[in-house]
Amino acid sequence: MSRWRDVKKGKISEKKIKTPKNNKEKIILKNSSLMLRFKAFLTDTFMLTMPLMYIVTYLVMGSLQDFSSQKALGWFYIMLPHFLLVVSLWFFKRQTPGMKAYDLYIVDSITGQKPSVISIVNRYMFTTISIAFIFTMFIPFLNKSRRTLQDFVSGTIIQEIPNTLSQK
Repeated sequence: MSRWRDVKKGKISEKKIKTPKNNKEKIILKNSSLMLRFKAFLTDTFMLTMPLMYIVTYLVMGSLQDFSSQKALGWFYIMLPHFLLVVSLWFFKRQTPGMKAYDLYIVDSITGQKPSVISIVNRYMFTTISIAFIFTMFIPFLNKSRRTLQDFVSGTIIQEIPNTLSQK
């Protein structure tokens, strides 16, 4: 029988992710591919941001004309729930719906564990800054580890879930 069938029948247990018990051990964490992270970002944009934009534009503000006359207030109404939603998903689930679709999750780049709230908030803020400034999107192509600005500043990375853990 193949290994896949043995795992499905419970004859072989799935491998667990090992983490160091003390800080002296060094973990080498591999960043996920840029294409997978981009696909997850696009999925999140359409699953999280677009419904918020529609709700704010037509239900909260009343119409597109009202939204365009008060753009700053409208974008505040969009970004506040988006911030709360994404940060809470990253903190509690370690992934957004787009990240879940592509088997990605967020970890602390030093320990490989769940990142702190401060790291997650920093990641969100610098992701927003990276989107606003086009030149920051080229940072992953300038370093060997393919880390983005938000990866460096927040001390987090996006990893792929190992195949043995994603086949449940």
